[in-house]
Amino acid sequence: MRTWVIGLSALALGGCTATVSEPGQAVPESNAVPPVACAAGRAEAFVGQNGQAVAEQARTAAGAKTVRVIAPGQAVTMDYRTDRLNVETDAAGNVVKVYCG
Repeated sequence: MRTWVIGLSALALGGCTATVSEPGQAVPESNAVPPVACAAGRAEAFVGQNGQAVAEQARTAAGAKTVRVIAPGQAVTMDYRTDRLNVETDAAGNVVKVYCG
């Protein structure tokens, strides 16, 4: 039984290896697409406008992949995403702040 558990543990951890290159050697390119960076400064022109109406335009202006409109007191996840534009609104639904994350 103990051998079986050790064997399964080794099998599970086998996929958790990292590749480290020697100094001066090229690192192989990954097939993964890097995340789109967000530039909130380019969306600051939408402050004062209706958040729901301009959310998609603000996302495009910021170069973000996604947009999240946040109302006052709304619960939001704390995950940080470099490709997401956050649009905070006031009680009337107008944009008061834009930021990436």
